[in-house]
Amino acid sequence: MVPNQTSIFPLKKYLALALLLCALLSLTNSQCFVKPQKYGMTHCKDDMDETWHAVGSKWRNSKCWDCTCQGCCAAYATPRQFPDDCVSVFDSKRCEYVVHKRDNPTELCPIFAATGK
Repeated sequence: MVPNQTSIFPLKKYLALALLLCALLSLTNSQCFVKPQKYGMTHCKDDMDETWHAVGSKWRNSKCWDCTCQGCCAAYATPRQFPDDCVSVFDSKRCEYVVHKRDNPTELCPIFAATGK
């Protein structure tokens, strides 16, 4: 028995939706995490710095993560594509990557693609 055209149409819609959702997933910020919350809590602990913060507050920890009691996201973008004669170096004081020439740290390089932030 060969399925008719009308029974295949809904399947095509679901496949198109699945493909769209897969494509959108790559646009999300994978440098975030969510923290579970307990009902009635007034403070939460930053697991990286072992510091306590009031619910509703925002802070940046020593590992360059922007946090709330609900979770944290990296405060920086990570360069993924830049010229081969350049190198990527993380500046932990400024919470950012600097891409410069391998043989001349004062000459900055263009970044073509990055992830995060």
